[in-house]
Amino acid sequence: MRQPIDSTAALIRDGYAFAARRSETWGTDLFTTRIFLQPTTFILGEEAAALFYDGEHFTRMGAMPPTVQHLLQDKGSVQALDPPVHGRRKEAFLSLMGEEAMGRLGEIFDEEWTQTLDRLPGPRRIVLHDFARQVLTGTACRWAGVDVTDADLRRLTREFGMMIDRAGSMGPMNWYAQWRRRSTEDWAIEQIEKTRRGETEPGPGTALSVFAEHTDSAGELLSAESAAVELINILRPTVAVARFIVFAAVALTEHPQWRETFAAGDESDLEAFVQEVRRSYPFFPAVPARVRSPFEWRGHRFEPGDRVILDLYATCHDRRLWEDPAAFAPERFRGFSWAEQPNTLIAQGAGRHDSDHRCPGEWSTVELMKRAVRQLSRTGSEVPTQDLSIPLNRFPTLPRSGFVFHYRGAPGSDI
Repeated sequence: MRQPIDSTAALIRDGYAFAARRSETWGTDLFTTRIFLQPTTFILGEEAAALFYDGEHFTRMGAMPPTVQHLLQDKGSVQALDPPVHGRRKEAFLSLMGEEAMGRLGEIFDEEWTQTLDRLPGPRRIVLHDFARQVLTGTACRWAGVDVTDADLRRLTREFGMMIDRAGSMGPMNWYAQWRRRSTEDWAIEQIEKTRRGETEPGPGTALSVFAEHTDSAGELLSAESAAVELINILRPTVAVARFIVFAAVALTEHPQWRETFAAGDESDLEAFVQEVRRSYPFFPAVPARVRSPFEWRGHRFEPGDRVILDLYATCHDRRLWEDPAAFAPERFRGFSWAEQPNTLIAQGAGRHDSDHRCPGEWSTVELMKRAVRQLSRTGSEVPTQDLSIPLNRFPTLPRSGFVFHYRGAPGSDI
């Protein structure tokens, strides 16, 4: 196949669909091009995901551009670590994702949703993405054991939002977001240090307590800076679920039979609906890595240091894995098991939660989305005519309208 000298312009133009279109045109799960003049190999599909996440062939160190890494992860965070250090740090995250903790997270979310809605001045015209971010910031802080003031919540909502929205940008907008992140880090360091001094008691098993007390393999506490980064790595991704909530609202609007089903109290397919939203709609597009040691796959020679990108969006729309992938069909997820199919639904990464780099936050994402779908289905609201098209050439993306709805109160209320 003939490759262009550089594909940066095509990547910007095609966005999320960049790799999928080339894969279908060339009939391959692998192609190499240049992005910003750097040789880059794109891989996609179930086998590629398994290879990417097996812990042997690739490293996360040095893979992500610094401007992106500082906003989404920061140096030394769990996502950038390799075994065996990664495994021990990952245990701390997994300890937060038990069934009881997820139930508590969902209950807090419901409370925050109702309280945030009640605080809004009339008329109740709501941009869902902005509203969901407020709800999720409050939810994340309470669930993590962090006491915050109203002023803190407003600031953190803005700062977490900038970390997410501007990770894919360059220049002044990205620089400003990085500058604002430093204030978030200072705040998080203060939370860790106050907990270690006994000035606050976040409660056992909360994220603040877990990371304040976490030790490395030598039994040493993490530095306050590293513990703060991991605390942010719990809070910020929780706020990022706002995008999935918006996509769920779009799906309920475009496929109203599901909203009617859930509003009637039939939630037998609620989780399947949420999983199909995660598969269908564009969340995080891809994951980068560097080759750890030389190997060959699909006739391609991978050399140490080569940059490789696993395309998540393309794999979630792979025709070999999903019948009619363009169709929104929650039925396909009835009886779905991550344990049995760890490399197919990879909207938040592939592999296994306990041993690979797969995002442990999938459980919290699904729980929060289920709660939001329930709220959106049963809460009295109207969705006015608006532009719900989702541009694929914007990273990260949203419906052009941000999804607007008019709240008219719960059934039987006089709001």
